[in-house]
Amino acid sequence: MNMPYLREWLGRTESRSDQVTATPIAALSATLDRDDAAPKNGDVLPALWHWLYFLPLHRQSELGPDGHAERGGFLPPVPLPRRMWAGGRLRFHQPLRVGEAISRESQIVDVSHKEGRSGSLVFVLVRHEISHPAGIAITEEHDIVYRDTPRPGDPLPKPQAAPADHAWSREIHPDDVLLFRYSALTFNGHRIHYDRRYVTEVEGYPGLIVHGPLIATLLMDLLRRNMPDRTVQQFSFRAVKPVFDIASFSVCGRPEDDGKTVRLWAKDADGWLTMEASATLD
Repeated sequence: MNMPYLREWLGRTESRSDQVTATPIAALSATLDRDDAAPKNGDVLPALWHWLYFLPLHRQSELGPDGHAERGGFLPPVPLPRRMWAGGRLRFHQPLRVGEAISRESQIVDVSHKEGRSGSLVFVLVRHEISHPAGIAITEEHDIVYRDTPRPGDPLPKPQAAPADHAWSREIHPDDVLLFRYSALTFNGHRIHYDRRYVTEVEGYPGLIVHGPLIATLLMDLLRRNMPDRTVQQFSFRAVKPVFDIASFSVCGRPEDDGKTVRLWAKDADGWLTMEASATLD
């Protein structure tokens, strides 16, 4: 692992522009099984739905065997086969609205390496600033982890029991269609989310992997369903354990006593914690 070379990516920046259009919003609403009115200009974009924009538009010839773009470019060319969205932290300063022109400034702020029980891990921290005509609307820190393919005999991480004191819970059935629709909405070509033969025979997983951002979006959607009049100021989430399409999972939440904090988590069919999150409300 040539870390001095990979750390040459520190400070690298990327600028993107887009527009908050209505069709992706209506499509995600349908994918989440919501009965929302058709979006119109001026409507507030729900929290986290900015992930529908600034999509990676790599040409087909630029994609690697796993469906991701070939390593290099804005992100450092980490020579490890598995890449995952491990978590993030967001602050919502102002709402984005349908019809607005938006821009995103991104920067690589950290590249680090450590040895885990199953081999090498490289962590890349990306900071985004999303702006609209009135200024910065969202600041986001995005954690990406690269890891080696586990070897036979490697110790399995010890699972963590999910909390049992939820106030809200919703069961999710992550079938092929849900994962395909979300991949299509986010123009995500990563084959682990839709190509069962690839994910089981090449990467060795037991089933299709549910996207981390989709689980985070479902957690935020649970909050929105139960506290529709509150505005989210901050949100953080961390992936704990992969979720596969071979069984249902649940998104859960509980408001804290301070009236401003909501604890959120996802758990698999066996009750193991798969994602933990926290939202701070206005």
